[in-house]
Amino acid sequence: MTANGHLAGRVRDFGRGLAVTTAAGATLGAAAAAYGWWEKDQFTVREETLAILPPGSAPMRVLHLSDIHFVPGQDKKAAWLHSLAELKPDLVVNTGDNLSHPKAVDPLLEALRPLLGLPGVFVPGSNDYYAPTLKNPLSYFLGPSRLRKEPIKLDWPRLRSGFGMSGWIDLTNRHQSVPLNGIRLDFSGVDDPHLKRERYAGWPRGTAGQDKRPHLRVAVIHAPYQRVLDHFTEAAADLILAGHTHGGQVCVPGYGALVANCDLPTWRARGLNDWESNGRTTPVNVSGGIGTSRYAPVRIACRPEAVLLTLSPQA
Repeated sequence: MTANGHLAGRVRDFGRGLAVTTAAGATLGAAAAAYGWWEKDQFTVREETLAILPPGSAPMRVLHLSDIHFVPGQDKKAAWLHSLAELKPDLVVNTGDNLSHPKAVDPLLEALRPLLGLPGVFVPGSNDYYAPTLKNPLSYFLGPSRLRKEPIKLDWPRLRSGFGMSGWIDLTNRHQSVPLNGIRLDFSGVDDPHLKRERYAGWPRGTAGQDKRPHLRVAVIHAPYQRVLDHFTEAAADLILAGHTHGGQVCVPGYGALVANCDLPTWRARGLNDWESNGRTTPVNVSGGIGTSRYAPVRIACRPEAVLLTLSPQA
């Protein structure tokens, strides 16, 4: 065989190898996408216990919801949300990003109807104000996502009204006390730090001896940026509840989240951990979230979750 013949054979072999590799990669990608599409609907309840109540207090069950990202037609998600009332929580805390579609308000309120009859508090996320947009998923590796110049507005005023008329308390840059099970819960919340809208309202008055009931300070935020966690930790919060990260949404088994869509370390993108700042320590629960953007409807090694947090008395 001539040299030209050898070269032609090698080119053919390379071409076949490239075709096989490309086909295998496409098959693997399709399989991953199919699995991620399935996993996004495998709803779970993560249960945690935290001993932070005053000694002698009765346990308190807090249901933490975040990042529902509701889209009309999500019947399985709606049925699961509806069923969460069976957990019999004493309090519901919603940390934002409820919507992912302009027509999602009414079906979301219907899905949450049994929970709206319970005591609750809430703050908004960016996807309560503005609809998500189609973007390259790899852009999240370049840093936190940014709002486009002319975003599509969602009907947050109507959703906020629906929550409020049901009795849930709006903590958007404000504070309020809620008596529950013999304890005064002092809440302080902020607007979405991802949009840099947080304004600190401090804690409800009367926490320095005017009210003799035991107190518990709870901070409620959407996006757990470090500056906000530092603020509430240094302000002596007893507990911080946040969402936003989706737990990474696409995780590597055995490693975890690759991105958090904020400056939170990725290993903290989901779960209950202590946050330390200026000599103080506060437990922070970051929800892995319930939904996804409607333009990236997959989850891998990161099942959607609500969190049932049982607060128990200190020893």
